Amino acid sequence: MFEEAQLYAPVTRSGDDVTVHLGADHPGAVDPDYRARRNALAALALDWRPGTPPPIATYTDAEQEVWRIVCAELHNLHQRLACAAYLEGKERLKLPEDHIPQLGEVNEMLRPLTGFQYVPAAGLVPLLEFYGSLADGIFHSTQYIRHHSVPLYTPEPDVIHEVVGHGNCLAHDRFAALYRLAGQAARRVQTTEALEFVSKVFWFSLEFGVVREHGEVRTYGAGLLSSYGEIQQIANAELRPLDVSRMGVQTYDITHYQPLLFCAEGFDEIEDVVGTFFADVDDDMVERLMHDASAPA
Repeated sequence: MFEEAQLYAPVTRSGDDVTVHLGADHPGAVDPDYRARRNALAALALDWRPGTPPPIATYTDAEQEVWRIVCAELHNLHQRLACAAYLEGKERLKLPEDHIPQLGEVNEMLRPLTGFQYVPAAGLVPLLEFYGSLADGIFHSTQYIRHHSVPLYTPEPDVIHEVVGHGNCLAHDRFAALYRLAGQAARRVQTTEALEFVSKVFWFSLEFGVVREHGEVRTYGAGLLSSYGEIQQIANAELRPLDVSRMGVQTYDITHYQPLLFCAEGFDEIEDVVGTFFADVDDDMVERLMHDASAPA
């Protein structure tokens, strides 16, 4: 079963030294310059204090080129496979495609649209802190970017995922409302089990959700929208109807393309099913839903 910590390389601090512990199979594991960059960017996030502007990350030419390559490749895929609300959010936010925007730069564009803003994260953010902050219009974002040797692949969420994937969603009012409801849900539930259930519904909707529009399957999930490879695998996935009782107990493996996706019949259904769940969920509801999911079909 998936554990969220696997999403991010562990970060440790000893005095003034910050170390990001990349896995042996990470594309940048044997690149000392990349490792040094990751450590420096993680230190920026760890030194940041709430209420102050996000720190400035000085990106290398190689990192800027990665951003340009990925944005160019995703652009055509978005036109073909992204849902209408995402494309509208993308048009509203107008992220630069020729350079990596600083989080503060994104905030200046995003905050007037929906009130959301980014704060820096060195890596893993605890579930309650990450999801709960959404209720306040705050999104925790990494600032590092994937290794330049494989610009169209990353084993972990990077600034492309956080900003291109989630940012364009957060620029649309209907998406922003769903994110805020998810944050309120995370704060409302009391047990770890219920919080994990909420996080899985978020995963199978706002990270890896798909929706039918005009007879075609398109995506509204940031995990798909920021992945050059995975967004093209939608056609090969098993599609199931929206069912929060199933979504909340469904296991998944982040090391492979998701073989099972939950498909909404329009954005209205996302709001009716997922949005209503986030708005109403409490521990008793989770217990009932888990019982329903375990009952024989």
